[in-house]
Amino acid sequence: MSSPIYREASEEADITPLPMAHLSIEVCHFRHEEIVDDTDLVRAQFRRAVPLVAAFIESARVEFGPQTRVSTCYLTDDYFQPRFTPAKVLDRLLGAADEAGLRIDYLARESACHRAPRFADGVAVGEPVPVAEMVSARLIAQPEDEEVATGGRPPTTEFGWLCNGRREQNGSARAAMHPQPYRPPQEYGRGEHSIFLDVELWHDRDEAGRRWSCPFLAAVWQLLRLGMLRYHGAPVVDPQLWTPDREWPERWQDLPPVMRLNADAAPFTAYRTLSMLPKRYLLIESAVRVILDHLAPDDDVAAQVAAQGLAERVPIPAKVVERVGHLLLDGS
Repeated sequence: MSSPIYREASEEADITPLPMAHLSIEVCHFRHEEIVDDTDLVRAQFRRAVPLVAAFIESARVEFGPQTRVSTCYLTDDYFQPRFTPAKVLDRLLGAADEAGLRIDYLARESACHRAPRFADGVAVGEPVPVAEMVSARLIAQPEDEEVATGGRPPTTEFGWLCNGRREQNGSARAAMHPQPYRPPQEYGRGEHSIFLDVELWHDRDEAGRRWSCPFLAAVWQLLRLGMLRYHGAPVVDPQLWTPDREWPERWQDLPPVMRLNADAAPFTAYRTLSMLPKRYLLIESAVRVILDHLAPDDDVAAQVAAQGLAERVPIPAKVVERVGHLLLDGS
C-alpha cells in the first residue's frame, strides 16, 4: 500500500511567503501542574534562561550582523494537559517570565500542532487546518525489509511507528519453518555501532480517534517555526496580537494557535530554531530529529525559503533537521 501524498502548496495555489527571523529561540517547557503548583521552579528556570538567550542573540549578531532578527517563543501543553484553564496557567507563566526578566514574544498552543484553527482579528473563522495529518502524509518510511514484504509488520503509514534503521528480525510462521540467525536492529548510515531509535507517531483509540505522540507534535512545532508548512498555499498559522489588557477565555480552543505578546517582536518564523529545554526532553527531541529526517518537504516551499535565505546571505541546509538546534538544561 503506497503512502498518501498531501498536496498543500504548488499544485493548488500560489505560495504565500512568510517573514523570517534569523533565529527562533524556544525558552523552556513546563508541565501545566508545574506552572500551577511550583511557580518557584518556573521562575528559577526562566532566570537561568535569561543570560543564555542573550548569549545566543549575540552569537547570531556576530554571524549575521547588527540587523539580526531573533524572536522568542513558548509552547504551552494544552493537548495533553487541558484540564487547567488558560488563566490559571498563563497568568502564572507570564508573571514568572516578567519577574525573571525574560521576554516571550510568542505564545503557542500545542494542540494547534494537531489542528490549527484559523483566526482573523482575534476571531476564529473557517475550518481548522489538519496540520498533523498534513505532516504525517509527507513522512517517508524506511525501506521495506523482509518483515514488511512478508506481511509480518504493516508499513509505517498504517501502524504509526517510525525508526532510524532496520528493525530486528522477530519470530514469524515463516521463521518457524525456516529458522534463521537472530538479526539485531541496525541504524541506517551507522558507523561501527548502531544507535537504534523506534518512535511512536500516534495510536488510534477507537471512537476517541487518533492520539498523536509528543515527539510527533514537537516535530510539527519545529516545522511551524521554520516556516515550512502551507495549506492551499497559505500560512498554517498567523500570529495574532494579544495585549496584556485582554482576559483569557475559559477554553484553550478559543485562543489563537500562536499569540504575539510583543508588538515589536521579530517574525515568529525563522531560518533556524533553538529549543532550550530541560534534560528530561532528551529522548523526545532525539525522536523529533528522527521524524524530521524522514520528512519530504514540499519542494516549492523549500525553494522559496532557500531563496529568501540566499537574498539575505543566510545559508539554508537542504535537510530540515539541520536547521534545528537544542540546548538541554540541567534540573527538572
